[in-house]
Amino acid sequence: MTALLSVRDLHCSFETTRGTVHAVRGVSLDLAPGETLALVGESGCGKTTLARCILGLQKPDSGEIRLGGDNLVGLSRREARRYRPRMQCVFQDPFSSLNPRRRVEDLIREPLDVQGIGTPAERRRKTSELMERVGLRPDWGRRFPHEFSGGQRQRIGIARALSLRPSVLICDEPVSALDVSVQAQIINLLWELQRDMGLSYLFITHDLMLVENFADRVAMMYQGRIVEEGPAQEIWRNPQHAFTQSLIDAIPIPDPNVPMGSGRAAFSA
Repeated sequence: MTALLSVRDLHCSFETTRGTVHAVRGVSLDLAPGETLALVGESGCGKTTLARCILGLQKPDSGEIRLGGDNLVGLSRREARRYRPRMQCVFQDPFSSLNPRRRVEDLIREPLDVQGIGTPAERRRKTSELMERVGLRPDWGRRFPHEFSGGQRQRIGIARALSLRPSVLICDEPVSALDVSVQAQIINLLWELQRDMGLSYLFITHDLMLVENFADRVAMMYQGRIVEEGPAQEIWRNPQHAFTQSLIDAIPIPDPNVPMGSGRAAFSA
């Protein structure tokens, strides 16, 4: 199947007070239509920097980022604008990613306003539909973000990301700040949206257990590089790279009779 999103030999570095940090080192990956690719790695390995490069929020040093065959690297802001509706992001923190001074209906409608899609009445109707679609009551649109729980705020972020009907949704640790029960609700919502809308997900996380049954494929990232990639169940049961093995072994097993470091054995059982 032809890749919807393709990254080839991407390099990205930035300067700090301690010198140059090479955050992304020759990363290549593909995302097919309707697929969920989990990008898994420890904090600081370059996952978010890679996502920012793909979204055009950070300029890579070299490499290619193709969306539907079109190379996005090197485009001017004006040229890149026409690709933005096709690729949106759900951020990690469901509170800081929302402007606390704006009402929820304004936050969700903003991408439609910026892109000039439809009449004002059509945008208001679309906003109400999006709120219902993610499990929020449309009459809550006049409220402010602080009046919602963490899970509800993340639903607001998802609705905003869906407003332009993207084909690719980049989810950067979208449930790490939520309670476990709420995490399951948001994952189920993302599953339903993918089924109904044909979305493709690049799902960034450090939690292997979270994507065990959610992802189609997994790419393991370590020190700015993809060190292992394959079908999710194959990665769980037969990890090849030492980093993948160590992450799986570190997974806590809810059984007092199972010793520490038995995560891989539990997956293989």
